[in-house]
Amino acid sequence: MSPRIRKIVTIVEETLIEEGRAVAMPTRRAAALAVIENPFAGTYVEDLGELFDAGEELGALLGARAAAALGIDAADVESFGKATAIGADGGLEHGAALMHPKLGAPLRALLGKGAALIPSSKKRVGPGATFDIPLGHKDAARVRSHFDGMEVRIADAPRADEIVVAVALTDSGRPHPRVGGLTKDEIKGEDGLR
Repeated sequence: MSPRIRKIVTIVEETLIEEGRAVAMPTRRAAALAVIENPFAGTYVEDLGELFDAGEELGALLGARAAAALGIDAADVESFGKATAIGADGGLEHGAALMHPKLGAPLRALLGKGAALIPSSKKRVGPGATFDIPLGHKDAARVRSHFDGMEVRIADAPRADEIVVAVALTDSGRPHPRVGGLTKDEIKGEDGLR
């Protein structure tokens, strides 16, 4: 069953100056968020398969919207992340069911790769609360320059019986990275780590 979507929000953040210094190539992050009805709000059910399928559909939809907002070819995306903000009548497992079993496959297909685990978070919140989408390099989790996050919020969501599902993508790492570690030029992209 397709998710019942109340609204979709797309956010683009472009950093031009960081720590008082101009950024040679502005860093850009884009997040696409869908506010959906939680079919299991206020109840406990064993079978969360309906949310697995909804996550798969949202992975494709939100990934495509975030990539389009960046204005680059999806294959040129460097980092990714996902998050859910669950309304008061929902369970944390509802957010997990949307993100983990199936959301990643269509997102990776869109990007043409994505060997690393997709960083994720889930949080129960009220309408208008901020939540973070953790970010990491799509092909190598050990690229420190891409350890990041994007804070997002929707003023009227999630309502008690809703979940906000978010996917974030970037065209680069953090501005002025200098904490060492594996660089993006050294990525092999085989095991998701290096």
